[in-house]
Amino acid sequence: MANLKEIRARITSISSTMQITSAMKMVSAAKLKKATDAIVMLRPYSEKLQEIIENVSSTTDLEGVSTYTEEREVKKVLYIVVTSNKGLAGAFNSSVIKELNAAISNVKHEVEILSVGKKVYDSVRRSRTVYDNQSAIFDGMSFQVVSNFMERVMNDYKEGNFDKVMVIYNRFLNAATQEVQMEQVLPIAIPVKEEAPTSDYIFEPSAAEILNVLMPKSIKTQVYKAILDSIASEHGARMTAMHKATDNAEALRNDLKIFYNKARQAAITNEILEIVGGAEALKNS
Repeated sequence: MANLKEIRARITSISSTMQITSAMKMVSAAKLKKATDAIVMLRPYSEKLQEIIENVSSTTDLEGVSTYTEEREVKKVLYIVVTSNKGLAGAFNSSVIKELNAAISNVKHEVEILSVGKKVYDSVRRSRTVYDNQSAIFDGMSFQVVSNFMERVMNDYKEGNFDKVMVIYNRFLNAATQEVQMEQVLPIAIPVKEEAPTSDYIFEPSAAEILNVLMPKSIKTQVYKAILDSIASEHGARMTAMHKATDNAEALRNDLKIFYNKARQAAITNEILEIVGGAEALKNS
């Protein structure tokens, strides 16, 4: 049985850990508000941009208009995988890496990884070909930064270095819930509408020119949205994980306090019995 000094040291240690986890929870809660506002504001823009592309595409023959919509035989796939640079966020990072491993296991085509976040980079750098590492992106996150590395990806896709580009990330639902999502970035998937458009528009400039401007912007926005989703999910996951850790530490500390008090009571009782026994022995001697 641990002595009173060891139990007291453990209680002090757990109390210190609780202060750290509680502070991390509050920091994540503060960052979550800003991250949530960013993704909530971007989603309608991204959805409307996609809707415009679909509407313009429905009245236009896409053949030869843009290489971004051409379906090719899949020989090489690039996966853009978004995790975080830090841990202590529950299953946030491991769930994305698990989804990646499930997607690339037993495939016949070549695979390259564009890592956004140190956790996925550390996981794949020894076993897979890393196309690029954008772990530093979180230090100065902006649309322009995403646009810069996506330009290179889009150029490589145009040149035929990749036949498909996918993105894997955590979609933010709420502070306690994140959902691992895998989406196709390239080629752009234009859903086939069963009904013909009711209105016939005259485009100025032409529909082809509009699509040539909007499609690259849509591709960049999709990846930017995935990263913002992941950032909000990370703060939500870390806040939840730290909240649970604080609760568990408090429960453990309370159990140790009860155990400490019982052990202390037993020690005091033993001392009293020893004193009484000693006094009785002196009387009888």
